[in-house]
Amino acid sequence: MRSGWRLVADLGLGVLRARGADAGSFLQGQLSNDTTLAAGRWQLTGYHTPQGRAIALLRLTRIASDDFLAVLPLELVAPVVLRLKRYVLRAKVQITDDSPQWQIRGYTGAPPALTADALCLPYGSSRHLAVIPQSAALAPDAADGTRSDWLACDIAEGLPQVYQATSESFVAQMLNLDVTGGIALDKGCYTGQEIIARAHYRGHVKRRMQRFASELPCDLKPGQTGALSDGRSFKIVEALKLADGHCEFLAVANPPPNTVSAATQSDEKELAAEEPTQTLVSVQQLALPYDLPTFRGPTD
Repeated sequence: MRSGWRLVADLGLGVLRARGADAGSFLQGQLSNDTTLAAGRWQLTGYHTPQGRAIALLRLTRIASDDFLAVLPLELVAPVVLRLKRYVLRAKVQITDDSPQWQIRGYTGAPPALTADALCLPYGSSRHLAVIPQSAALAPDAADGTRSDWLACDIAEGLPQVYQATSESFVAQMLNLDVTGGIALDKGCYTGQEIIARAHYRGHVKRRMQRFASELPCDLKPGQTGALSDGRSFKIVEALKLADGHCEFLAVANPPPNTVSAATQSDEKELAAEEPTQTLVSVQQLALPYDLPTFRGPTD
């Protein structure tokens, strides 16, 4: 991971806005986390299908009692806005793509002084994500970091993301949303809640997002599938090509062989059913900064 950078000015992110008297209650019935959050922090949350599969992951914040901003990949903002609008019905809420109205910047370390109408909130373990009105005049600052630098931190910290290529591919727990703060199990009903809650309480999620590094040069992208050198099937969540041509990546896969949480043969076949787009001869499994739950089995 490259160190010493300060600012990334192009993160490939956009902004969804929900405002109106019913904005909070509407989002509460759509997203996997509790939207009664206080102002001044980001909240990781998921927007899921009724089958519990993640359509998009959002970084949500409240800027007023009835006004929310959500940051997500720019390529998903428009389709998510259209999808949410289908369920507004009589609710007093406006869902809009506000991406053109905002600048989104990522900082490492302490954030700089920004305009009063900017939002700059903690992200990950040592970064900040800033959402700044497009009209705001910013002091000159060298954009010495790249999107790859930001992505390297996300991979090292085990932070998932969903893109068009992986939208509706993974159940919430496959992306470790239950251990990275993206699910509130004590909130009311929301889209996908039944499947997500069942997966949690029965402990049947066997495939989990894990961190790897390839031992040979390769080119990986989100959504690609293949086989690891130990025979496990995988599907890429996030990947970064390093200077030497090797890749560091997050992928959903079964646990390593001979572990207490090893998956069943039928579970492995389910993931392997997708036509592979890449086969890795050899990988190194890297540690995540958090522990993954152990598969408990149907009789626990």
